[in-house]
Amino acid sequence: MAKKIQSSCELCIYYVYDEYDECYECVKNLDEDEMLRFLTSGYNNCPYFQLDDEYGRARKQI
Repeated sequence: MAKKIQSSCELCIYYVYDEYDECYECVKNLDEDEMLRFLTSGYNNCPYFQLDDEYGRARKQI
């Protein structure tokens, strides 16, 4: 049985470092309802999570 990858912001492709603000942030555009849900209860498993697979991108370039 395959294990489901838990969503973690640190591993997500949308979690990037902002050099201007000097912090990490999620760059996924959320509508007002999604942002409210994110800020109040949080996402246990983010529906937008995508694993940042740098090696996978490198394999496609070869």
